[in-house]
Amino acid sequence: MIGLLIIKSLYFFLPAYFANMMPVLCKKLPFLARPVSEKWFGRHKTWRGLVVAVIAGTVVFWLQGVMYDAGFRSWAIIDYSDFSLWLGFWLGLGAILGDLVKSYYKRKAGIKEGRSWIPFDQLDFVIGGLVLGWIVYVPDVEIVFFILLLSPLLHVVVNYIGYVLRMKENRW
Repeated sequence: MIGLLIIKSLYFFLPAYFANMMPVLCKKLPFLARPVSEKWFGRHKTWRGLVVAVIAGTVVFWLQGVMYDAGFRSWAIIDYSDFSLWLGFWLGLGAILGDLVKSYYKRKAGIKEGRSWIPFDQLDFVIGGLVLGWIVYVPDVEIVFFILLLSPLLHVVVNYIGYVLRMKENRW
């Protein structure tokens, strides 16, 4: 029972997870490579990252809806046909804005770009995604609990894979 609830929690939050990964996956694309604000967020936070994150969150949510309508419902905590793409949009935007807010405070704390800031590097997008996602849908407390508990661990694992694949400069 708990295992299925964990899977459902992580599945629900896929739009935010993909939104958080897209800036790294798309860093070589030549468009919108300008920093949002180098002074406030550093030079690695670009308009490209912001745009691809929101698009990814929305597209992943749309794909979840397509799969739901095709009969794949065992992992769903919501009826995807009852929600507009706005939920994916808000989850994606929240994830990337959470990362931007963390980057602002990271600069204020004097931590250099690319350096770890545990646990904030692992929770920034999660909190941002949850908060903005609540504009459309507030999940049950146990769903939020599992997302907050497991996302930092998944973040470390995915970042390490990115490091091994030479997509990221540091492990965490």
